[in-house]
Amino acid sequence: MSAYLTEIWRHPIKSCGRETLTRVLLTENRTLPWDRRWAIAHEASAYDPENPAWVACANFARAAKAPMMQAITARCHMAYGTVTLSHPKLQDLTIDPDKPEDGADLIQWIMPISPGNRALPATVVRNGLRGMTDTDFPSISIINLGSHRAVETKLGRLISPGRWRPNLIVDGLEPWTERDWIGKRIRVGLAELEVRENIVRCLATSTSVSTGQRDTDTLGALESGWGHREFGVYAVVTKTGDINQADQVEVIG
Repeated sequence: MSAYLTEIWRHPIKSCGRETLTRVLLTENRTLPWDRRWAIAHEASAYDPENPAWVACANFARAAKAPMMQAITARCHMAYGTVTLSHPKLQDLTIDPDKPEDGADLIQWIMPISPGNRALPATVVRNGLRGMTDTDFPSISIINLGSHRAVETKLGRLISPGRWRPNLIVDGLEPWTERDWIGKRIRVGLAELEVRENIVRCLATSTSVSTGQRDTDTLGALESGWGHREFGVYAVVTKTGDINQADQVEVIG
């Protein structure tokens, strides 16, 4: 069976909601459109909005420290520049994250699910087309459902692939085949990507995307089963093109 694309996801505000897409245009050396377009800098962040260079994820509010954030879902309204956020414990919120007053509303909205013993959310920031990725390049994250099923077998239970916060989910591969893609180019639909590195996972993956509760030792399963905390790969777009659910995925060089 050949490999194919099963799902496309974007996360408009870093660690603060996700939505699924059926198709999207990938652009060379860019993140998926509106993926990690914004982030929430916390009160101890070193991020400088006046000099928006890349900084590590530790400078932002994230599910690794605030697990309830893992249960946020999002709906982008690109024509209006707005995002609607939903959470099982909160009322829906629609904002334009570029407006300071809406950013302040988001900070207040997220406070009830933010741990009081951590640096608290402070301000919404944006880094344009670059995206607030965990990598210092504009990455697209890819996971293999075959590897996901291997982790589920190790755990002895089913978990949502959404825990890995991917952009692209691929099926039709043997477990861990994606690790052999490092340094190679792949074609997805009409787009081409260069696979750069494995993704080292954090505590966020232990948390349910439905409840925001830490309920599964995903990191322990990776370590005991395969001797590492890596799951999925980061790639960068090298050729602009449309991608759609069910598109073929193939290694081309």
